Amino acid sequence: MSERTQVHSTTSVQVVSSEQLKQTGQSNVMAALEQLSPSLSSPSFSGLGTNGFVRTMQLRNLSADETLILVNGKRRHLSANFNSNDGPNAGTEPSDIALIPISAIDHVEVITDGASALYGQEAIAGAVNIVLKRNSHGGEFNIQNMGYYAGDGQGVDGSADYGLALGKRGGFMNLAGQITHTQPTNRSGIYEKAGDPQSGQDLNRMMGAGSQLVATMSANAEMPVTDTIKAYLLATYAHRNNVTPQSVRTAANVNNILQYYPNGFQPQMGLQEDDFQINGGFRGTAFKDWMWDTYVTYGRDEQEYSTLDSVNATYGMNSQTKFYDGTNISTQFVAGGKMSHNFNVGFLPKPVNLMFGGEYRHDTFQLMAGDLQSWSDGGMKAGATPGASGHPGAQPAAASDTSRDIFDGFVNTEFYVTPKWEWTLGGHAVNYSDMGKTAATGTIGTRYNFNKRWAIRANVGTGYRAPTLGQENYYIITTFPGYSTAQLPANGEAAKALGATGLKGETTKNYSIGFDAKPLDHWNVNANLYCIQINNRMANSTQFTEYNGSPIASILSQYNMSNVTYAHYYGNPVNTVTYGGDITTDYTLDVGRMGQLKFNLGINFSDTEISKMKVSTTMFNAYAQNLLLHSAPKNREMVGVRWSWKKLSIFVQEERYGSVTYIATPSLGGNDWLNVKPGYITDLEVGYQVLDRLHLAVGANNLFNYYPNQLRRSLSVSTSSGAYKYPTNSPYGFMGGYYYVKASMTF
Repeated sequence: MSERTQVHSTTSVQVVSSEQLKQTGQSNVMAALEQLSPSLSSPSFSGLGTNGFVRTMQLRNLSADETLILVNGKRRHLSANFNSNDGPNAGTEPSDIALIPISAIDHVEVITDGASALYGQEAIAGAVNIVLKRNSHGGEFNIQNMGYYAGDGQGVDGSADYGLALGKRGGFMNLAGQITHTQPTNRSGIYEKAGDPQSGQDLNRMMGAGSQLVATMSANAEMPVTDTIKAYLLATYAHRNNVTPQSVRTAANVNNILQYYPNGFQPQMGLQEDDFQINGGFRGTAFKDWMWDTYVTYGRDEQEYSTLDSVNATYGMNSQTKFYDGTNISTQFVAGGKMSHNFNVGFLPKPVNLMFGGEYRHDTFQLMAGDLQSWSDGGMKAGATPGASGHPGAQPAAASDTSRDIFDGFVNTEFYVTPKWEWTLGGHAVNYSDMGKTAATGTIGTRYNFNKRWAIRANVGTGYRAPTLGQENYYIITTFPGYSTAQLPANGEAAKALGATGLKGETTKNYSIGFDAKPLDHWNVNANLYCIQINNRMANSTQFTEYNGSPIASILSQYNMSNVTYAHYYGNPVNTVTYGGDITTDYTLDVGRMGQLKFNLGINFSDTEISKMKVSTTMFNAYAQNLLLHSAPKNREMVGVRWSWKKLSIFVQEERYGSVTYIATPSLGGNDWLNVKPGYITDLEVGYQVLDRLHLAVGANNLFNYYPNQLRRSLSVSTSSGAYKYPTNSPYGFMGGYYYVKASMTF
């Protein structure tokens, strides 16, 4: 393993190489990082409904959108997918780095200090910077076959990258692409419902991942224009097609039409997604070693939803079986520049580095309504739920087209007060046109190098994170076995009727202390302790069944919403504080003729608690609190070793995930909550260099087929007619063992 610690920074930075990413056997960078960094959590199952389409990632046990995503140091646009359903990272709208070809990546920098003033306002937990390859020649091709021990989820992944020289002055273009196709998985229990003649049959086929095809490509280029100016370009494009089963409707279900489906039906939820980003700019030097960089970026994510193999029973025999449910579109335009220069100051031992810059950003979020039958009531069957069964479409009243302008400026300085003592000062000011305020944040960092092997560092900073446009305006109704849930627009009239007071931004304070060490030539250590205070923490409210004594259905009927069991909205219900620490270390040992051993160890512990309730527990109950506080384990540990001998390599890693709490439905009493047992996951890969340019490997994630504890059968039946067999928020998933075989060829 390459060194995971960048040892000369006032902030904590873990560096993960492309080789390490490949060794995980994962087909996307988010899943690979989760296996390599103990501070990251990215469960393989992100939740039900639209949550299941986009895998999310948490840093230091905070929400997914409290981590800033950068690619080549530039901001990555947001996904159009708002995680409205219950599960890890409910209520978030983060960037989707799984849509970047893993073959394009040179390395990943995981900044695990809150650094809003240094990197951007969203960097409350930290930042992840994906650095793409800069090769001017050669390339690599990879092919991988994989699947689960259970016999499902089979897939094929192919990826490649190739470097080209541009001109004769050191220019390059690195092209990369990846295609991944996977079959669905299913871990549902047997269907059981009193009085239904189909009870006891294997009808539930919804607890798992859907079938998915993802194609991604990228281009990363740079070319000198003059002796002092370089032009650069980065472009990524991705297409995702996903079809995920929803809960079964048996023949006796009120939402079934027997003439269409005599034996009942299982609706499918479909996603067609197109995502791209283009970054371009110039950088160089001027005015006696002033470094400058000007750039423009544009990113867009479009997600079109559909419901297949379904009906709208309220239309009777006039019902469609395929429905267009609506489209979400998120865009971001950025134009900015920055400059830096080293100044000699006579009384300081080293030059002072000054950096300053600014950005203009234009964000948009658009929610387009579905076709008429996807959401409306045809009036032909009493008691049936209006809309496409499984995933009703967005109503015209819920459609929105919003935008905002953001002006962002910063100044940072780095200097040494002694040859061994470094300081960093930073300030950031951001104005949001829709928030009516300018948020100013700052940071102070210091590092003392005792010698070349030992250093201590500390940071104090403040931050501000505005809600995304999706968090302010998203609306959806999702049906589950036995109930339905409405996610209401945070600033809409329906949410206000349930007590919403508008959505505000989060303000934060971050404190950290840590050390970097190299006790021996081949031994690296990075350790940190931190405290993160967040005021006005954004989270989903209680899922209301009634409000002020009136049933939800009665209240929402005034807004053309009917047959809704639960309704919730995004708000600022609490202040929280997170305490934690992490350590990563790696050691390389040469064992003579027997080759080389590379050891790695990672530990993270993190606990988030409510420091102040800003609303009553009626407005933010135990279920909502659990989703916010306990969707990621409080601790994770990993230890691994790679043995390399001649052409043979063997890698084994053991990971431990702490427990989490699972609550099956919003109204479930505390006696029925499930404590998901800690997970012990073993990963293994055996590789062999068959030829100079050909490498073969076989491996397994979760080698010993470890599963979380099952729900009590009576609870599974009462909450989901037996469908939910395992806790959906298990941090290590519930699919069991996973194998892969892969070949890599360089050229």
